[in-house]
Parts: sequence; C-alpha cells; structure tokens
Amino acid sequence: MKCTLSNSGALARIIVAAAVVTLSFGCAEIQTGDGMAKGVLVFPPPPDEPRFTYERTIYSAADVVPDSSDSALRRLVTGESRSGEGLAKPYAIAVHQGRIFVSDSAERFVKVFDWPQGRFFRIGEEEPGRLMKPLGIDVDRNGNLYVADASLRAILVYDRDGRYLRKIGGEKMFDRLSSVSVDSKASRLYVVDIGGVQSENHRVRVFDPSNGNHLFDFGKRGKEPGEFNLPRDIAIGKEGQLYVVDGGNFRVQVFDGDGKYRQAFGTVGRQMGNFARPKEVATDREGNVYVADAAFGNFQIFNPDGDLLMFVGGRSEVDGPAKYMLPSGIFVDEDGRIYFVDQWYRKIDIYRPMTLKSEDGFLGKRQLDAAR
Repeated sequence: MKCTLSNSGALARIIVAAAVVTLSFGCAEIQTGDGMAKGVLVFPPPPDEPRFTYERTIYSAADVVPDSSDSALRRLVTGESRSGEGLAKPYAIAVHQGRIFVSDSAERFVKVFDWPQGRFFRIGEEEPGRLMKPLGIDVDRNGNLYVADASLRAILVYDRDGRYLRKIGGEKMFDRLSSVSVDSKASRLYVVDIGGVQSENHRVRVFDPSNGNHLFDFGKRGKEPGEFNLPRDIAIGKEGQLYVVDGGNFRVQVFDGDGKYRQAFGTVGRQMGNFARPKEVATDREGNVYVADAAFGNFQIFNPDGDLLMFVGGRSEVDGPAKYMLPSGIFVDEDGRIYFVDQWYRKIDIYRPMTLKSEDGFLGKRQLDAAR
C-alpha cells in the first residue's frame, strides 16, 4: 500500500503523512531494557513468561480501511474525527487469511473487515441469500463462509467474497439454531440446535456441506455424559475431536468426529477453570481450547484434555484493551492470533502470540507492504 499526498505545502505533507501512519498502525513500541515494549499488555503478566500480547482493537471500518491524505488533511483543518461503519450487535467471528467476518444480529448481515486489502463490505444484504438473524459463523479452508441464521433456521453458505452459494436445513430441521462449524476437509458440517425450555432437541446435527444431506445427530436434553442443556457452540480440535459448549450444564463436552462421547471438563463456579456463562469456543493448531465466558468477561485457555492453562481479560464497566462487559465470539486464525468479540463495547480485540512478530502472518502483510 502506498500513501499519496496532495500538492499542499511541505509542512502539511509531513503532518498528513505522520497522521496516516499513526491511524493505520497505532503507536510505535518503545523498547525497554528487558526487550519488552513499554506499556504493552502481555498475558499472563509478569513474573510468568508471557504467551500473548494485546495487538489492536477494531471498532469500525475506519480501523481497517486506509485513510486518504485528502481526508486526513481536511480533518486536520476542520477538527472533525474520522468515522466508519461500526458494529451494532456483534455476535460471532471467523477469520480467513486476514479477512475478518463478524455476524451482526441487529443489522442482519455479516460485516467483513479485510485487513490485508484494507477494505470493508457486507454479506447477506440482498436476495438470494438475505440474512435475518445471523448468529454463529465459520469458514472452511477455501474461505467459504457458513452462517447459522436463527430466524431462517438454516445455514446459508457464501464464497469468500460474499456470493451466495446454497442453503442447508430449514424450519423443520432446527428448533433454535445457534452455531455452526465445518471440518478442515469440508466433509462435515456440525450445527448446534440449542433447543429451549419447551424442546427436547438439545443436540448437534451433522450435514454434508457440499449437498446439505443430513447425516446423523448426537446428544439429547439432560445432564448425563453426552447429554446437553442449552448447548451454545461447537469447535473442532486438532485431531478432529469436537468441543461442545454445554451452557446450561456449565461444561465443555468432548466427542469424536462421529459424536461418540469422550470426556467433559468444567463446572459451575467462580474460580478460574470454572464456568459461569460460557458462550463460544475455539481451538488452535496445537489443539488448545479457548472458551469465552460472558459472566467472567474473559476467555480461558485449556489444553486438549481440559486442563486450565491461563485466562485473558476481565469484566469492566469501562472499555479498554482486555476489558469486557458482554463478550461473545472467539476465533483463532492460521497464525495463532486470537480475535475476541464484545457485544456491549461493540468491538473486536486481537491478541498475538509472543512467538509471532507483529509484521508476520496475514495481519502483518499490509504493514510490511506500506513500509516498502
């Protein structure tokens, strides 16, 4: 990406250039003697060895779409602030090669923040493929988007650029649709039916994503192993195991790819490792499991066997990095970056593993291009 400046005076060109760099990439890190950047948030905090650092927050398209020199100069003169389309009621998030998809249940479409290309667009505004109440979303390895629509009671499928492809399910297939996850080979689509007080269908329904054929179900209402009480979300682990957030039973249950019960972890409580209001779940390349908890205002990280490793964030009545009031969606991308959605503050916080440099990965590409 190259920044172009208007034919103003030399001083104006310097001021605008500095403003563009600041708006695009944030403040520069000031290195301290121990190699850590001054003021940078890391998790876990010292004296433990840090594993993640807070990287940036996305509130609106203005945080992704590069600013033009003319607009920056105009605001410098008028004093107006920069604006862009924001999030009304974000719910779930999925990421493919730096392209960030966020379902917005209030505005009834999926908002797309394409960081590498510096663009913003919407999916599901028009027929065919108009969305009504998008909730859970996922992407396959080709970037195709799968959207669980609670009002349509169906999964709507789009390509990476938002072109509508097909619909899976329908009103007779689900009671209360909540979430969707597709495996790495795009051979199975796992859909969570949360059920409800008047329904016994608290279950996961499995489909062939290519043709929409229903394959099998697993789970039923209850509290015994393999049973669910208001399941919320599902994620697929490194070895193909399924992690299901069993919200009403305050646990995460683990199944194999065919829905056979393996184990569970978590219980209701106030300590780390417990759950209060678990919502969404994600996994990384090492098989670790990330669980968002709306009551704790954080996400907890477990190893594949359910042992607590650490947590990030906390409940706060004041917005800020790692501060949350009503978190919901969580996703871990190909590079290990964590994307965490808060509905109350209408934002996406992004965390980078300490093993990954800021200029590396799909979110680092635009920064490198601009520096050349």
